[in-house]
Amino acid sequence: MRLRKMSAVIAAAVAAALSLTACDGEDDSDAGAAASAPAETSAGPVSPSGAGATEGSPGGDGQASASASAPGSGAPSASSAGDMCRTADLSFSSSGGMAEGEVLINLENTGSASCSMHGFPGLDLKGEDGTVSAVRTSGRSVPTVTLAPGERTNFSLHFPPNTTGGSGVTFTSAIVTPPDETHSHSMPLSVNIPVGSGSTPRITVNPVGSGK
Repeated sequence: MRLRKMSAVIAAAVAAALSLTACDGEDDSDAGAAASAPAETSAGPVSPSGAGATEGSPGGDGQASASASAPGSGAPSASSAGDMCRTADLSFSSSGGMAEGEVLINLENTGSASCSMHGFPGLDLKGEDGTVSAVRTSGRSVPTVTLAPGERTNFSLHFPPNTTGGSGVTFTSAIVTPPDETHSHSMPLSVNIPVGSGSTPRITVNPVGSGK
């Protein structure tokens, strides 16, 4: 009897120990879950801060900054070389050429932006005896001239000088039309040529910016 009682007591003690161990395991599991909960909670807001970190990286803000600065840092467009020079944005004057029978017609950009010209001008000499149109000189290169505000270029007018000793034919003004323009400018210009014998003396112009 005594032995049976001792066995029952030992069995109860072992059962109690096992029960306590099981409870401790559950507590440890709960503690582990509780310990991991803050990590899961802190992982929730990582997305916004992670996006910010990406934007701060070379693949984030660097690209946005480059995109924002692109309009100011890009290569100039074709129009930045200057639109076509308009007659209204040019001033006209004349000066002596390198040889007799040559006059330089100067064109200055008086506008607020750069402009360009390419080609031959139109030029008519006008006087009491009528009007004569200059013709284009052949065999000359035709450059494109770009003028910043305040800059100028020129073209040459060639005519046969009057060396006959007679009165000849006098022109008192020139009507100038820049290349690719339809509006002309009238300016004072004195040109005296010999009287032709049944034909009009040859009067020519060079392309704008081609030099002498």
